[in-house]
Amino acid sequence: MYVCICNAIRETDLRSAARNCSGDADAVYEALGHRPQCGQCLDDAAELLIEERCARQLATAHKRVSDQNLVNA
Repeated sequence: MYVCICNAIRETDLRSAARNCSGDADAVYEALGHRPQCGQCLDDAAELLIEERCARQLATAHKRVSDQNLVNA
């Protein structure tokens, strides 16, 4: 699915960039080599960034718990 029609940025591209760029939607667009144009996608892009970063935090926390369980076993 396209998140940004103006720049042809797909959801998968945006999520991947969010894992490598800690900035806001503008910074992620810049990391992808684009700038927001009409701006209609920025709210959806920001929401996807939040989702991706929360998922990363949960995965990191889960790994820590798993590692701790291995140590205590």
